[in-house]
Amino acid sequence: MASLLPLLLGLEAPRLPHHHHIALALAPEEVFAVLSQPQDYYRSWHQLATMLQDASSTIKTDKNKFQVHLDVHDFAPEDITVKTCDGFVVVEGKHEERQDEHGWVSRHFRGRYALPRDCDAGAVKSRLSSDGVLTVTVSLPTKAAAERQVPVVLTGPVRNKSKSAQGPLGDGGTPATLETPIENGQ
Repeated sequence: MASLLPLLLGLEAPRLPHHHHIALALAPEEVFAVLSQPQDYYRSWHQLATMLQDASSTIKTDKNKFQVHLDVHDFAPEDITVKTCDGFVVVEGKHEERQDEHGWVSRHFRGRYALPRDCDAGAVKSRLSSDGVLTVTVSLPTKAAAERQVPVVLTGPVRNKSKSAQGPLGDGGTPATLETPIENGQ
């Protein structure tokens, strides 16, 4: 049986050519495939650590918004789609085979991100920066305050005083009569 030490220390050369642009990061199922079948395909532990540090997406949530930042510099704007579906934002990028500095490559990725509860999926916005960072943003609903100060607005007179009686704010006489009676609060 061969020693695992070269494999664990990353001293053995990869069996397939490694190129960090082919896959932006390892999918969870790839991690177990690497461990179970290292003779077919693996990346050294040093390469895995570097790739995981340079993760291609970050998610930020604060009290006002939910944001996803994705590194999509290998894709043209027309190669990227952003959709909302069943409480998720789905970001997909795909380009056909083309030549770059590493030879002929085609790329495809799909990311699915759960939207926070009670946010408006119709309000999702996306922006692509000139350096290839896609930012997907949605505003979070504001929580209703338990107590709210209601301002008092001054208006003109509501009641008209009759000539024979003084109003409740007058000189202590009888309440003023209304020229037009109010029925049922209208």
